Order: sequence, then structure tokens, then C-alpha cells
Amino acid sequence: MAKKATIVWTKVDEAPALATYSLLPIIRAFTKNAGVKIELRDISLGGRVLAAWGKAPDDLAYLGELVWKPEANIMKLPNISASIPQLVDAIKELQSKGYDIPDFPEDPKTEEEKKIREVYAKCLGSVVNPVLRQGNSDRRIAKPVKDYARKVAEKRNWMKPVPENSKSYVAHMKGGDFYENEKSVTLKKDTKIRYEFVDNNGNVTVMKEIELGEGDVVDATYMNRKKLREFYSEVIEDAKYNDILFSLHVKATMMKISDPVMFGDAIRVYFKELFEEFGKELEEIGFNPNNGLVDLEKKLSKLPEEKQEAIKKKIEEIYAKQPRLYMVDSDKGITNLHRPNDVIIDASIPAVIKNGIQGWGPSGEVDDCVITVPDRSYATMYREIVDDIKLNGQFDPKTIGSVANVGLMAMKAEEYGSHDKTFFPPADGIMRVVDEDGNVLIEHEVNAGDIYRSCVTKKIAIEDWVKLAVNRAKESGEPIVFWLDAYRAHDRELIKKVNEELKKYDLSGIEWHIMAPPEAMKYTLKRFRQGLNTIAVTGNVLRDYLTDLFPIIEVGTSARSLSIVPLINGGGVFETGAGGSAPKHVQQFVKEGHLRWDSLGEYLAFVESLKLAYKQAGDEKIKILAETLSEAVSKYLENDRTPKRKVGELDTRGSHFYLALYWAEALSNQTEDKELAERFAPIAKALRENEEKILEEIRATEGSPKDIGGYYLPDDEKAEAAMRPSKTFNEIIDSI
Repeated sequence: MAKKATIVWTKVDEAPALATYSLLPIIRAFTKNAGVKIELRDISLGGRVLAAWGKAPDDLAYLGELVWKPEANIMKLPNISASIPQLVDAIKELQSKGYDIPDFPEDPKTEEEKKIREVYAKCLGSVVNPVLRQGNSDRRIAKPVKDYARKVAEKRNWMKPVPENSKSYVAHMKGGDFYENEKSVTLKKDTKIRYEFVDNNGNVTVMKEIELGEGDVVDATYMNRKKLREFYSEVIEDAKYNDILFSLHVKATMMKISDPVMFGDAIRVYFKELFEEFGKELEEIGFNPNNGLVDLEKKLSKLPEEKQEAIKKKIEEIYAKQPRLYMVDSDKGITNLHRPNDVIIDASIPAVIKNGIQGWGPSGEVDDCVITVPDRSYATMYREIVDDIKLNGQFDPKTIGSVANVGLMAMKAEEYGSHDKTFFPPADGIMRVVDEDGNVLIEHEVNAGDIYRSCVTKKIAIEDWVKLAVNRAKESGEPIVFWLDAYRAHDRELIKKVNEELKKYDLSGIEWHIMAPPEAMKYTLKRFRQGLNTIAVTGNVLRDYLTDLFPIIEVGTSARSLSIVPLINGGGVFETGAGGSAPKHVQQFVKEGHLRWDSLGEYLAFVESLKLAYKQAGDEKIKILAETLSEAVSKYLENDRTPKRKVGELDTRGSHFYLALYWAEALSNQTEDKELAERFAPIAKALRENEEKILEEIRATEGSPKDIGGYYLPDDEKAEAAMRPSKTFNEIIDSI
């Protein structure tokens, strides 16, 4: 029997999950007679919660094992990196569907509550990516996407001009931050390390122990909370003085332990008078600023009505005194400080840049803003791009080059692997990293409540990262720039390793540089404005930030990036772009039956997934499916069949129809495989002849509310009926 390749398609959340109900039947129909099997695995927030309580299979754990096998071939769609408010909402929905799962204990007191909290902690933040990303990241804009963006840039005009004398700027700490306090070591041998807290009386508490290998890089750092709050005070005062918006940009989803606290401290400082006057009452109702102002809204009703009114009045007084806040949704009064997961730095700063370095204010006005990024590690590169735009004007998508990325992310590399090694010292004292022989590797003097975090970058991941960068430079002929800062402890260790690794390769004809983020940004932007391409070779966090920043400037969205993760043991994960505005898409669909999620990211990733499947199974039909899908994607863009915003216009389902039509036509026109051509010729003919009828059947269902049976766990039957409304189209696809 011929060998088959299995592609795992991930069931996720929000708009990409809805789109899957329409797209996956098409994908399955087109590939079922080639050597490919497509399997659906649930890594959605709802699915993860149910798996945590044994109410559903643990598909994430299954995939965690699969990524270490050479046969791994995974289509990874964007999933929710849950904040606490989202997790609480998901739990409520699942309970309402009859699942016997406990409430989320926000302030666990008993042992049982602490255990429940531990179970739910495994569903918070970005728990999926560290499990699946057992390889480094190769992310870029595919040529057809870049060509299409240049063609429509004039009409779409997503980069707004920058007003003269813009007062917007990036603010960051000058001391006391993670950058300043970082210390780092490369381990000389395999060892077990432990994290210890030593109080001022010499009592030692072991916080955690882990086993590591020779050549692994360990670093540790902390943020001084007192200095963080002083910094916020200064920035808020400056925003008030300059009459610009105050905006905070952190990563409270991926950095799920440290960044919500930084977010909460901004609330504590901005609303200082509220805490001074009503501290006792706020504590009584269990308000946790780390969960945002939405937490206060939810809990305020626990107080007597007159107290509620007094607190609301105080909040209004504070708004009148303090600088105006950057708004997530000014119509609904949702501010930058509303929910920690609402303003995610990698998507929120590009949104400001795109908008002429301006944000939306409370009354729906557009204004300059202070872009507040507390830690200096990456704030300096954002400062560099904002200064460049103020000096040289807005970028023109018709003429700019492209910035691809090779990202060090395998095996929970760098800061994104710090969740389980982030601690809040219980008192003033010393945090230290000690090896199994009792040698103190790293030591910090800390204050009670400071944010201490440590991360590990594995030797094997670093070596694979350098190899991937060299390969990309050879394939593309473009310069590679390692964004590493010799003044930062962790980067110093990486620079040594990079220089060592590069000696293993023939670098003739390759242009390569090592530069600190601000210099790297300056160098890259100069080329970018000249229409030249550059490959940024970065650590994990910068990978995340730059692979949103540049694609948003270049093509209007990062959801159109091609993201390939060649796994260390030979398989592949194919990521389908970001899902930044996915919640709004779902809200629109439920309200008026129109979905505008663009599945282009899925199409591009699936081409690459099929290429790997061809290598795995050796079936020529798979190779032809990949080539013809690539042709179909070019035609899809050429003819502008991407979903539009309004009811009655082409939506996601109509877009999927066109993808199927162009793919069937490409298959019927190819001459390499007669059987494939004959099978798809009548399909292409039927789709072409029924084009208007199919689009009309889809349009007829728009303009009215849609019941999909749930947000975090939609009802499959209802969602599929809503996403496959054309009987004619379904019959043609199901007949393949």
C-alpha cells in the first residue's frame, strides 16, 4: 500500500475556527485521492479547558509528542492566548453547556482552590506555541502577496500620513528594568540548577529546580516595581503636559506572569487617587488591577449602591485630571487599561504607526500619543522606527522592500520560556541561580514584589537557528542581520555562540551583520525605504514583534505572512498568520451573517504543508496539488477575491468558493497527471457555470443574526450550516 502523509489541521478559536467549517471540507475533497490524510485536532481555548479536566482528549499533548517525530506536518491556525477575563468567560460558557468543571478561583485560599488554579494556569497565555514550536521560525511575505499589496496600495491606503510636528514618541525606563538588571551564563557542563530566594535572615527557599545541558544559556533579571511606578508617573505627567494620549503597550498574553503585573501597576499609578480613597473597598470586593478595569466593572456591584456611585464619580474626576487614554473602542468607552489582552504590543504599536503614529482618543478623535513600553530590551527599536517616520515621513507600500525573519524560538527559547521561572520575592532579599555543586551562577538583590524572571535558551536551538539563517541567506541572496546587543547580558552570550557557529559554514557571497536592535532597525529601514530586502535574525520576542510590524506596513496585515517552522527532528509546523482582529470578525458574523476573515494565510501555509507531505509520502499527485494551489492563490489575489467588510459584498465563504474554482481550473489545465486533470475538469466546469448561483445562495443568508451555538465552543452542526450555506457549492465539493 502506498505511503500516506498525515497533515494535522488545528481546530482553534474565533474567526479562523469559523472559516475552517467552510474551508476544511474543500481541502479534504481536493486532497483525498492523493497520498494525504487530514486530521483535525482541537487546541482551542475551550478544548484545552475541557482536556485539562479530562472531559475531552488532550490534543495539545498529542501534538507535543508529534512535533519530535520526523512525520510531523501540522497546520497551526491562530488560537487564543487567554487572559484571565477570557478564561473566566470560556469556563462560564462551558458550564452553561453542561460541562461539570469548577469556577476559576481568582484569589485561591484553600488547598483545593490552589489546585484548581494550577490546572487552569495551564490554559492561560500562550501555552500552545511553546509546545508546538520545536523548531525555529522562518517567516516572510510570499511574492504573490507582496505583488498584490503593491498593486492595491494606492486604493487601500492603509498607511496614513504623519501630521507635521507630531508629538508622538516612545517612552521607556532608563533604569531598574529587565534590560539593566539582566545577568547571563553559558553552562560549562550538564547540571541541575535551582532558583533560590534568600531572605535577610539567611533563610533559603528553593523556588524551582531544572535539569540543563552543557552549552545552554541561562539568564535571570528583575524589574524594580518602585522604579516602574515612578516611570509611569513621569510619563503620565508628560502626556498631560503635552496634551497627548497615554498608551501602554505590553504583552500580557505571551508574558502571562510578568506583564499583567506591569499592566496592573499602570492602573495603580493612573488611578492613584482611587486607591488612596477607596483602597479598603477595592480590596474587599477582590478587584485585581492586573486583570484590568473590566475586573472592577464586574465586581463593583458587590458594594452598596452609594459606594458604587462614589467610586464611579471618583473615576470620572480622575479621567478629567489625568491625560486622555488611548482607546481600544471609544464608542463603547473601552480604554487602553480595560483588559490586559486588548493592547498587545506586537499588534498595537504597528496599529499606531499605520495610523500616522496616532491613536484614538476617548471622544473618537485621532491624536498623538506617548507609546509607553516599560522595558528597554526592545523599546529602543520601536523608538528608532517612530523617529525615522517623523524624520522621513510615512512608508509607501508601493515602493518599500521586505523584511523577512529567522526567529530563535525552538524549545521555549528566551523570554517566552520564562513563565514557570517568574517569581515575586515574598520579602526583600536575594534571588539566585545555583548549580548542583552549590556554585552561585547568578545573583540579584531584590525587593518584595519585584518581578524576577529567568529563561533558558538551549544550545541545540541556537545552533539550528544559525543554520537556518545561513540557509536563508544562501537561498535568497539577501543580507542577514543578527539583532543582538553587546550591552545586554543575554545577547553577549549569544554573540559568542553565533560567531562560533558561523565558522562552521562557507560564508562566501553571504553578507551578514551583528547589530544591537536600534542599529539593526536603522540599517534595515534604510534598505527598506530603498526597496531592498533584508532578513532579520532575532530572538523569540523580537521575532514576534517584527513579524507583525513589517508585514502590517508592507501588506496591511500580518495574517498574510508565510510562517514555516522547520522542526529540529525533520517535520514541519506551518503557521497561518496572526488573528489580531478575529474577535470583531466573529461579532460581525453573529450579528449580521457576514464573515470577513481572509484565509490567505491558510492557503499559503497549506502549499508549504503539501510540499512537505510530498517529501514524506513521495506521491507525485501531492506535488501537483501544491503547485496548482500556489497558482490558484496567485489568481485569487490577482482578481482580488479577498473578503470585503460589508454585508452583501464578497465574504469568507465566497472567497473560499473562488479558491476552489481557481484550484480546480489549475488542476484540470495541468498536463503532468492526466487522471487528476480528468477528475477536476467537470468540477471546474460546474463551479464556473454555477458561479452566480453559488454567490447568490451565500448572499441570501446575510444581513440577519447567526446562531453558531457558542463563542468558545461553537456547536459544530450550527456553525457548519452557517458557514456552508450554498447547497449547490456543497454538492459539487462533496461529489469530488
